[in-house]
Amino acid sequence: MHTSFVPPISRRDLLRCAGLGAGALAFDTLQFSQQAAGANVGYESRRPLIPRTGHFPGVRSVIWIVLNGGASHLDTWDYKPELQKRNGEVLKNADPRVGFFKTSGKLLASPFRFARHGESGAWSSEILPETSRHVDDMAFVHSCYSRSNNHSPALFEMNTGMSRMGFPCVGSWLAYGLGTENENLPGFVVMTDARGRGLPKNHAQNWGSGFLPSVFQATRVKGKGAPIDDLQRPAGVTAQRQRLLLEVANRLNRRHRQRFADQTQLEARIESLELAFRMQMAAPGVLSVDDEPAHIQSLYGMQHPTAKFFGRQCLIARKLVESGVRFVQIYSGGTGNQASWDGHLNIDRNHRQFALETDQGIGGLLEDLKQRGLFEQTLVVCGGEFGRTSDSQGTGSGRDHNPNAFTWWFAGGGVKGGVHVGATDEFGYKAVENRHHIHDLHATILHLAGFNHEALTYRFNGRDFRLTDVEGEVIRELLA
Repeated sequence: MHTSFVPPISRRDLLRCAGLGAGALAFDTLQFSQQAAGANVGYESRRPLIPRTGHFPGVRSVIWIVLNGGASHLDTWDYKPELQKRNGEVLKNADPRVGFFKTSGKLLASPFRFARHGESGAWSSEILPETSRHVDDMAFVHSCYSRSNNHSPALFEMNTGMSRMGFPCVGSWLAYGLGTENENLPGFVVMTDARGRGLPKNHAQNWGSGFLPSVFQATRVKGKGAPIDDLQRPAGVTAQRQRLLLEVANRLNRRHRQRFADQTQLEARIESLELAFRMQMAAPGVLSVDDEPAHIQSLYGMQHPTAKFFGRQCLIARKLVESGVRFVQIYSGGTGNQASWDGHLNIDRNHRQFALETDQGIGGLLEDLKQRGLFEQTLVVCGGEFGRTSDSQGTGSGRDHNPNAFTWWFAGGGVKGGVHVGATDEFGYKAVENRHHIHDLHATILHLAGFNHEALTYRFNGRDFRLTDVEGEVIRELLA
C-alpha cells in the first residue's frame, strides 16, 4: 500500500517557531548578562548608593588633588642635574619635541632650588616645603605618560581613560562600585578652583558619569559663594512642607517610571531629589570649617592670605571622607593658561604662585589624616593631565605641554612610602624607564580601593566597558 507522508509541522511554522525561540534565548542571555554586569559589585538599580564592598579589602575613600593645567614635573619632584648644568643649550640630534606650541629648543633649567628630604632622600623643589615633610609616606611615579597634548582631550584621558567625551570618570566608577557610607551625602564630590578662576576645560564633563546611571556623577562644591546651589530652603518653607512636596513629585515620577522602566535617568532624578532633601540637614555642617579648632585651621593655612582658599577645600575634603564620602576630587586652577598650572609664559612666577596656594593645604591634609587615624583608610593622589617640556617657550622662561613625561604621587592606605617608580631621560623630556600610561594609574587607584580593574564593568550598547578599556596594569612597586 502507498501512504502519502504528511509532515507534523510545515516549513513555515518551523522557521517561525525556531526564529522566535532563538530570539527568546538571545533576550534571556542578554538580560542575564546585564544583571551579571551589575552583580559584579552588587549594584541594585533601586538602591544605587547603598554601601558596598569591592572584590577584596581596600581603602574607604579616595582624595584626588588635580593640578589643573599640567604642573611641571621638572620644577616639583623630578630633579635633573644635567638640565641645570646645560641651561640654554640647544640639543643636536634630539628627538622632535611634541609640545602644543612652538618651543625654542633651548634647555631651560629649573628656577627653583632642590634638596633631599626624609629618610628616603627624595628630591623636592623649594616651593613645596610642607608637602616635602611627608615624602617618606609618598610613592612617586616619575614615568607617567599620556597620548594627548592639548588640555581638553588630556583632561578627558586623565579623568576617564579616553581622550573623547562620553565615558565615566574615575569617581563615578568608584561611586558605582562602592556606593556611599552616608545616605545623607553623595558618594562623589568635586571641588573646583577655590579662587573662582573658572572651571577646568571640559567643565562638568570632567566629573560626569558618562553611560553609567546619572546618580553616579559628582556633586560640585563651588569655591566661591554658596557651596551648593539651593542647599538652603526658601524662606517660609518648613521641612515638613518640603517633605510633602517631595512625596508628590516622587509619586508622579514613580508612576511614570512604571511605564518607562528602562529610563535610568528618571531613577537618578528620584534619587537625586531624595538626596538633596537629606543633604539640607547634613551638608551645611560638613561643608563649613568654622567649627574646627584653631590649631586645625592653622594646620591647613586658614590664616594665610593666599593658602587659606585651597586649604579650606582640603579641610572640607577631610571632613567629607570622615563622613563616608567615597571620592573627593579637588581642582587647583581654573580656565585659561595663567589661571592654572599652565606655565607657558613664566614657569617661575606661575608655579611659585600655585605652589604657595596649595602646598600648606596638602601638607596639612596628610598630617591631619594621620592624626585622626584616617590615613590608612584614605588614598590621596596628586597629579595633572600632563607635564611640561625641558626646553623653553615664548620669552624663554616658560614651558610647553608635554604628555611624554610627568609625575604623580600616591599616599595613604595600601601605599608603600618612600618609593620612586620609573624615570625620565637626563633632561626630563621623556619617560624612559618603567613607563606607565594613565590606564596603569587608574588600575592602581581601583586596586587600592579594592577592585580588580578588569572585573569592574558595566554593560552598555552590547559591550562590557571598564575604566581601563582593554589595557592597564597595577603598579605593583608602590603597593605596601
